[in-house]
Amino acid sequence: MHLMRIGAPGAEKPVVRLDDTHYVDVSDLTPDFDERFFAAGGPALLTDAIAARPRRTFAGERVGAPIARPHQILCIGLNYRDHAAETGQPVPAEPILFTKSPNTLIGPHDDVRIPRGATKTDWEVELGIVIGRRTSYLDTPEQARDHIAGYCVVNDVSERAFQMERGGQWSKGKSAETFNPAGPWLVTPDEIPDITDLALWLDVNGVRRQTGTTKTMIFDPYVIVHHLSQFMVLEPGDLINTGTPPGVGMGHRPPVWLQPGDVMELGIDRLGTQRQHVVGPR
Repeated sequence: MHLMRIGAPGAEKPVVRLDDTHYVDVSDLTPDFDERFFAAGGPALLTDAIAARPRRTFAGERVGAPIARPHQILCIGLNYRDHAAETGQPVPAEPILFTKSPNTLIGPHDDVRIPRGATKTDWEVELGIVIGRRTSYLDTPEQARDHIAGYCVVNDVSERAFQMERGGQWSKGKSAETFNPAGPWLVTPDEIPDITDLALWLDVNGVRRQTGTTKTMIFDPYVIVHHLSQFMVLEPGDLINTGTPPGVGMGHRPPVWLQPGDVMELGIDRLGTQRQHVVGPR
């Protein structure tokens, strides 16, 4: 099942995508794809209802993030062996955790805004995990399978000067407005035969910058969810960004940074594609 939210910012309605042309409106069954929806059973609540509902045709509506603003956005750093190598850092022994402000979440085709004072704004295509059940102290990574509602494409936009040169606080470089495009849809796990075998890519102005595969993840989604559950309670609808493959701007020699007017295009097998224009500070 592909869950989408379409409409103007702040007024999105929840729908189920059937194909590139058609969808089913489920806004009378749930007001949003939010914490309450996922806690109540999530996509399973919609399965029987979809078949009996009329098919509607997409008519150019804006696509929002596939979930409402989550309780938290958690991020895993240096989670691809080849990305760790390009940064010159050792492969971590356990997941590196940082957070991102939940109000960074935007739609997959919304503009990305460079913040004031930024000089090194970067891109990062990533696999996103959405939590489906309240999760705490899982006994094994295998248990995490039943706690994942689905997966989506995310762009973990980063301002490296804020991240690396302003006191070593990664969240400073991750939490500017518009810094977490997500979607276009949330794909339920039953639609993905092997989450550890998906290709990822990202272009800037038509030039391929990132090419990778979830095969080179150090910690797979189940290990990540299990690990995080030992330190915090994960709430339904929480989003986890799982790290990026090589090819980020700071990994190039010389580094390449985003500028106003640039266009990012990115995607992951089975999860769809995104396209964002980069705009200047307010």
